[in-house]
Amino acid sequence: MRLESRWNSLSAGNQAPAALNGSAFTNLLFATLARCQDNAVPMLERVKFPSYVLWPASEMDEETQSPTAERNKSFLEEVNFPEPGIINLDMIRSSYLEEGQHGETRRLHQLEPVILERIKTLRLEFKNILRIDHLWVLPNLTKLCLNCNKIEVIEHIGMLTALKELNLSFNYITKIENLETLVNLEVLSLFGNRITRIENLEALDKLVILSIGNNLINVLDGIDRLRFVNSLKVLNLEGNPIAKLPDFPLSQYVTAILPQLNYYEYVFIKDEARDAAQKRFYRELREIEAKQEKEIHDRETEARERAEAERLASSFVEHLDRQQLYETMWRADDDGRVLMLIGAPAQELAEDYEKDVYELTQKIYKLGLERFNERDADIKDFLSCLEEGRQEFQSLGQKHIEEFMQYRDKTFEEASVILRELETCEENGPEHVQLCEAMDTTNAQFDEALNELWQNLMAQELHLHEAIEESTLNFEHRFTRLMSSFVEESQLYFLQLRHVCEHFSESMTDAVSRFISDKLAQHDLDSVPQPLRICIDDRESLLNLVDAMKATHIARIEEREDRMADRSKEFITNYVEKLNKEEIERHRAKILEINSFMEMMRKAIANLPEEIHAELLLQQE
Repeated sequence: MRLESRWNSLSAGNQAPAALNGSAFTNLLFATLARCQDNAVPMLERVKFPSYVLWPASEMDEETQSPTAERNKSFLEEVNFPEPGIINLDMIRSSYLEEGQHGETRRLHQLEPVILERIKTLRLEFKNILRIDHLWVLPNLTKLCLNCNKIEVIEHIGMLTALKELNLSFNYITKIENLETLVNLEVLSLFGNRITRIENLEALDKLVILSIGNNLINVLDGIDRLRFVNSLKVLNLEGNPIAKLPDFPLSQYVTAILPQLNYYEYVFIKDEARDAAQKRFYRELREIEAKQEKEIHDRETEARERAEAERLASSFVEHLDRQQLYETMWRADDDGRVLMLIGAPAQELAEDYEKDVYELTQKIYKLGLERFNERDADIKDFLSCLEEGRQEFQSLGQKHIEEFMQYRDKTFEEASVILRELETCEENGPEHVQLCEAMDTTNAQFDEALNELWQNLMAQELHLHEAIEESTLNFEHRFTRLMSSFVEESQLYFLQLRHVCEHFSESMTDAVSRFISDKLAQHDLDSVPQPLRICIDDRESLLNLVDAMKATHIARIEEREDRMADRSKEFITNYVEKLNKEEIERHRAKILEINSFMEMMRKAIANLPEEIHAELLLQQE
């Protein structure tokens, strides 16, 4: 009744639009059900049942004295009040085996081994859990229910990156934390906790529903941060101290500052209500927008840079578009920094060195983008050809099935006539024997046609599978040649980078030698930097410094070269493996589809006599 009245109250007072699309209606219904469920638990907790309320006092005294009553009492205590503890593997396995199964299905389900990687949903409700742990064994978990426990800290769930729904309602949580890595989270319920402020939710880019009612939130700070969660459509803050402030309509404030929101407290936000709210909180909205303007710009810039980095990573020339390689060459190069202490001569050489390195890295960068466009076009052509081939075979198979379905309709019509005559004729009579023979002939012909269809469809599918495998192999060879050509061309530029490094090292040797010679001639050894004084009387020390600098720079160049070569090989291997895996999955699914169709046709003709018999009985009635 509460659910019905709740739904009626939502739809009666013009709180919902006249017409909702499928997605909006689903979200509203889901939110309404969740709210009713959330409110049910505290209502039940307020109901106090006296011990042994079902027994009269005279019978109660007698029952409580018996050993059976003591055993029942301990059993009930164990069921209703489990010992407080931490999530462990045994709890995970037992909850999975008990979930959603009944009768024989449950018995068979419990006989199967528990493969933790396959668990998608886990419900650990009313378990008296104090602490979250051991969930790292469930990498593919998409729904986790931990409501109605005694959890105080959100922890040890950061590795559940596939999680889409998380229910932590009715616990003792005081702070929202450790959710940043749950990038696929869509539904988050923190209803009925002890949270004092909204925080640490900006990273949840896919969050759609947030229920955080009946907490201790007493400040507005943090609500404005939800503006960065563009996917947020449903928010519930009812029952918090800020929702009870006199002369402050929290619903209007939320409606004004969160333009992406569609429902607040499970009530649809109308356009006129949003306009009125934005007019009332115009000043607050402007202040929030001004404060977040720079952050929004920074986030957009970061998103563009991230997208560009992904594009460059696909072309294997990431971090080569500016001076990144040159900067890494000097990073942790203490010997080179010592040589640079001679001042202007070294600085001039370094500037020329930087210019030469930049020119060569730009050539590698442009080459990578050019080859990436060629590879991308080649991949698109290949995938287009694959899709055309699949569509062609799909059309051919569909044609065979349509022809068979026409034959099936005709055969079933003839068989229906024969079966109706069999129902009316005398059993074991001459006519009955002839009709049975005719029915056997019809069944045999249908089975033969079905087998012929199966052979045609399977032959087409096998031919398509082999053609795709061969095309993928040819694509791999062609793609490998393209990648090898790119790597070889880039290696020529890396070779020139090494020559530039060697030339710079030789120039630095001459510059430092002249610097020391000038200081010796001027008898001004005190102006020689302390780290270079060892080179005054020992040229070998100078050569060692230069060689160490050159080795460091060349090592950075070779690391970048090896990284490009290795990643290009990995890309080919991974992409071809992905193509083969997708084709194997498609091939298996198609075979299952064909066999399922055959089985359906066999069942259809096998069930035809029963259907005709039932139809005749209905006509007689």
